[in-house]
Amino acid sequence: MATPIENLAVVCVGRTGTNEISNRKVNMKAKSQIEPGPEVAAEGGAVRKPITLVLAAVVSLAGIVACMAFAAEHADEHAAPIFVKEIPPGYRDWKVVSVAHEAGDLNDIRAILGNDIAIKAYREGKLPFPEGAIVGRIAWSHVPSEENNKTFGRDQSFVAGSPTDFYLQFMIKDSKKYAATGGWGYSSFGKDGKPTDAASMQSCFPCHQAIKSRDYVFARYSP
Repeated sequence: MATPIENLAVVCVGRTGTNEISNRKVNMKAKSQIEPGPEVAAEGGAVRKPITLVLAAVVSLAGIVACMAFAAEHADEHAAPIFVKEIPPGYRDWKVVSVAHEAGDLNDIRAILGNDIAIKAYREGKLPFPEGAIVGRIAWSHVPSEENNKTFGRDQSFVAGSPTDFYLQFMIKDSKKYAATGGWGYSSFGKDGKPTDAASMQSCFPCHQAIKSRDYVFARYSP
């Protein structure tokens, strides 16, 4: 029957080759120290089995804890991020996908942009979007233009005003990295260029799930 220490080696198999070899060395050393030979006996000839079992259990428990810590550490390293914290460089040079006006509480005018990969997919009608595609949105307050209205002689002109509190937003396609959110990483930045707080970002993916049939992207391409 396998001892508790021998069972420990099975628990750690599959982590790394180094761990497996290390466990075997520890097992051999521990067994040589705690398993009594025929000449090691208590008074009266009885082998000290209770002490051997206690020591074996202690070594086994220590090894299991080490394996659990190793697994937790690597799980944290590969935990999938939810939000993007950096503004994609060069976004102001991207091509226009479309423009839109949002009324209500937002009351903004916005331009939807795409990097080269996204624009190519839009124009070809390709869904889902390929890896590396980025769709961006810039939003300004929607305000009347007094200058234009004077020229026209009536109130009819509206233009982009100051940046909104949610000035920039981006969706970055990386199916592996953002598998938990439909393959897209979401980001939002205020007028100061700082990332929007994580609490406000929690609604991004649930909102975009309503448009799953279009790979979670609301904006349609305007030729």
